[in-house]
Amino acid sequence: MRIAKDAFRFLIPLSFISLLAILSNFLWTGLFFVALTIFVGFFFRDPERKILIGDGLILAPADGKIVAVSEKSDGSKEVSIFLSIFNVHINRSPITGKIEEIVYRRGTFRMAFDNRASIENEQNSIAIKNKLFRIKCNQIAGAVARRIVCWKKTGDQVKVGERIGLIRFGSRVDIVLPVNVSLLVARGDKVWAGLTPIGRLILEQE
Repeated sequence: MRIAKDAFRFLIPLSFISLLAILSNFLWTGLFFVALTIFVGFFFRDPERKILIGDGLILAPADGKIVAVSEKSDGSKEVSIFLSIFNVHINRSPITGKIEEIVYRRGTFRMAFDNRASIENEQNSIAIKNKLFRIKCNQIAGAVARRIVCWKKTGDQVKVGERIGLIRFGSRVDIVLPVNVSLLVARGDKVWAGLTPIGRLILEQE
């Protein structure tokens, strides 16, 4: 299985420590670091996916469980996805479009399933626009995840389901949907990046 390149800064030293410990007859220490190496490789797994394509659809930007769905005063909707350490942590673009803006903001490190994390935690906000709608995808660090990675920059064109970044070791991703989108998910649902539609364009006859 493919592993995200960001993993190797952890995998290389962990593998070296594991080997050194075993060769030095510190068997249990070596086995501990072997297990840790395997876990890190598992965490950074990056499976290939057959991205769902559909006109007017917005796909989940992350794997995980929906922990909050809310409607803002301007009619836009916000969907919050919690990623446990067992979820795939690669973030994918919910739509095809152009990245209009990327804004990084420092903050606290509350547990990612706490709804206060959306406001208070360290986060990276990515705005993407196409001819149908403009969405905002917020990568939010959790209590354990303290490193947000974004592989794109302002002005980049992205395709739906394209990899845009990751967050290390447990996190949260919030997506803000415009008023012309109807929700297809609810609190408690499990979603998969690039596979699960979370919203679709409201047609005029609706």
